[in-house]
Amino acid sequence: MPRIEVVPADTPFGERLQSGFGYPLRGAGLATCTALTLAHYAGFLPVVGALASLLVWAATWRYAADCLLHTAHGYADPPDVGSEGNGASGWGLTAIHLLLVALCVLAVVFFPRALWPVLVVAALALPAVDMSLAFDGNLALALNPLNWVRVVNTFGPVYLVPVAINLLLGLLIVLASLGSHLLPRFLALPLFAFACTYLIVLAFHLMGALVHLHHERLGLVPEAPRLAQASGQDEDSRLVDEARARAANDPLAALHQLAERLRQHNAPAPVHQLYRELLRHQGLRDDLLVHGQIWIAALIAQNEARRALGVLQECCGIDPAFVPDDPRTCGELADLAARLGMTRLAIHLGRGYLAHWPRDRQAPHYGLLVARLLATQPERRAEAIVLLQKLAAAWPDHPQRDDIAALQRQLAGTA
Repeated sequence: MPRIEVVPADTPFGERLQSGFGYPLRGAGLATCTALTLAHYAGFLPVVGALASLLVWAATWRYAADCLLHTAHGYADPPDVGSEGNGASGWGLTAIHLLLVALCVLAVVFFPRALWPVLVVAALALPAVDMSLAFDGNLALALNPLNWVRVVNTFGPVYLVPVAINLLLGLLIVLASLGSHLLPRFLALPLFAFACTYLIVLAFHLMGALVHLHHERLGLVPEAPRLAQASGQDEDSRLVDEARARAANDPLAALHQLAERLRQHNAPAPVHQLYRELLRHQGLRDDLLVHGQIWIAALIAQNEARRALGVLQECCGIDPAFVPDDPRTCGELADLAARLGMTRLAIHLGRGYLAHWPRDRQAPHYGLLVARLLATQPERRAEAIVLLQKLAAAWPDHPQRDDIAALQRQLAGTA
């Protein structure tokens, strides 16, 4: 089970506010904001463009409502799309905010003096409406002024925080809208759409943080801490603390304690990190390399290849000849290192692949990878040419033989 990142309920709101600006840009939040932004291009479609835009805004409000609920339950990271909430919340929130926009337009055109009263009432009522719709999905309840009074009384003066958030959201959306006219519509659309989506998710996340902070007063039992406890995360934290304390007097006993947990699989990063820290202090070089192989494989299985590269570099610092002991792991890390511009590490992994699995069907791919990287360094082009000659001789019928020959001709022409 993936580790659940939990925010303590007693975290000051100022701290949540400071970290909240990065919330829409983390994990599923960034992927969702980007996907929703690109989906706005559907508004250019003839006939169905207006309906497509409406569907995208409904999806945006639905995801924002999910973020509010997720945050209110103590989760630190944004939810995956459709992980919780209900469909009615997205449509209800879309209807409410489109109605507000329509009222503002009518006030500007026909009743200019009514614009400010409309904006003030909307700013005061919207947090209550948004939170009610996110939790209940009941439009009639959300629009009931008695419910607004109940929500305001529940929060007291702190209710002004989401009011301020909504005012800021409106101001920033207006500024983004005005600025979008400086660019062609095709370019301005994604900028405006991403700004709006980011600000909506941010506003609902901060309202969720406010609910989480006052969950006892609202009768809400946060879900994240209970799931974290059920998964054993709290036990792992206690284990790390106990092992660190024990290591002061008996480091070997602390190592055995951590090793027992590592044998159970799915141990979190702090357990691995402390284990390696104690191994380094004891000078257990071979054990560090063995653990490195295990942890790298586990990180790859958990789709954390970048962290696996960090562990790999640490192991290479201990033993320059170190490579992962699985061809798929070694190959995936070689490709990633090349994409990240880590040329020396990519060449090392590619050469390691050829040395350990020379007859594997993927060997020509990683041989080509190494040759291309060597060819970018004028002083090492001779190495690339020799490597390509070996690949051509060893794999005359491989599907990549034409790529090998093309690179050979390119390097021969350069020479």
